[in-house]
Amino acid sequence: MKLDDLQKAMIAAMKAKDKPRKDSISALVSAVKKAGIDAGCRDDIPEDMVNQVILKELKTVKEQITTCPAERTELLGEYKARYEVMSEFAPKLLSTEEVKELLSAKFAEVLATKNKGMIMKTVMAELKGKADGKVISQAVAELIK
Repeated sequence: MKLDDLQKAMIAAMKAKDKPRKDSISALVSAVKKAGIDAGCRDDIPEDMVNQVILKELKTVKEQITTCPAERTELLGEYKARYEVMSEFAPKLLSTEEVKELLSAKFAEVLATKNKGMIMKTVMAELKGKADGKVISQAVAELIK
């Protein structure tokens, strides 16, 4: 996902007078810009950084949904709407089976060591932003049994 695409979607939501959607996309845009400034690439933010920020924001909203008290229905509804909008822009993550296949094909020699820490260190560099860390850890644990 490119920052320009996010900004165009935000402008479209503004024109459609869809305030909840605009607010959700705006939160993503500002988080991406902040990450770009922090990384020192203010004007040219790479797509992988944008995707990582989107995934991080999705995770934050998911935590807000799970920790929100059930009696706060209006707040819970707002969080769920925000999650739905943000998930539209999130990159598709690999499933457990796809991760296992990739690990078996690309990292067979590292898996042979049976050292989970070393395996995770090597694999996470390659799969960061392409699969959830929990899914990768679970796949590694199953493969080294």
